[in-house]
Amino acid sequence: MRPPAVPTLPVVSIRPALDRLYLEFNAPDSAVDPIHIVRRYSRPDDQEVVAFCASALAFGRVSSVMQSIERLLGIMGSAGGTQPGPTGPGLRRESPAAFVRQFDPRRHAGAFEGFVHRWTRAVDVVALLWVLRQMLDRSGSIEGFFADGLDSQAADIGPSIDSFSTRAMALDLRAAYGRVPARPGVGYFFPRPSTGSGCKRLNLFLRWMVRHDALDLGIWSRVSAAKLVVPLDTHIIRVGRCLRLTRYTSPGWKMAQDITASLRRLNPEDPVKYDFSMCHLGMMDACGFERAKRDSQCPLRGVCRPRAHTRRRSRRPSVRP
Repeated sequence: MRPPAVPTLPVVSIRPALDRLYLEFNAPDSAVDPIHIVRRYSRPDDQEVVAFCASALAFGRVSSVMQSIERLLGIMGSAGGTQPGPTGPGLRRESPAAFVRQFDPRRHAGAFEGFVHRWTRAVDVVALLWVLRQMLDRSGSIEGFFADGLDSQAADIGPSIDSFSTRAMALDLRAAYGRVPARPGVGYFFPRPSTGSGCKRLNLFLRWMVRHDALDLGIWSRVSAAKLVVPLDTHIIRVGRCLRLTRYTSPGWKMAQDITASLRRLNPEDPVKYDFSMCHLGMMDACGFERAKRDSQCPLRGVCRPRAHTRRRSRRPSVRP
């Protein structure tokens, strides 16, 4: 299906405003975000594991997301996975990567009992950690496992994400679930662009791992930042439509690609550079898209095109999805 014919802005004209917004947010303490939890760890192997777990749980209210990530890491620390500390032979510190390398669903599952994050349950988290362990066993790192299916000829990271998720779900799940359900909950952590999913959390993880600035860690070397796709969420959709970066109105992989294509015209080598600032602009509730206040509080006012939201009277009852 072709996207609707929506007029787009001359993208290059919005670059100065987006650059200012980027600089405003490109600081470790600029906004509450899961990346700050990841940045507590100094070892790349720990950062990679924590980043995957943190991005996997990055759905819902930010306060709930932060609490769930903290709880998960607390369980992983209390259940084991330590390594010699940097300040003396008798001191030890938690290592999430070491915990995952030693993870045994039968031995450690009990520690996660009662863990809940929205519809994700303890058994799904156990399955996730078991999948991550198998990735580390096979490829040495999550990057190594991802790179095993890297399609360097593809226009973007989509086919590589498809391969990554397909191979992840082909790993052993029985040790975590026993009898594996037809649709195991761990599958929520491994979506595929080929099914139309926007793959927000995997794209968020990849942004953290591949890009490098004051926030993103840039510890991966085998994936090009030029191939990344914007992590599509409610806030990116709102700001993206306000800036007319997309012709699409329905969320999904096509919209994520479309917004990324517009941003790639600003920066071909780093198209998701503006993701963090655009997302947090939306989270601040400053964007006036489809609201009566329009862009009165928006840092992008003057280059955005908000539309006042008007309701049409209808005799039919409306249903909120």
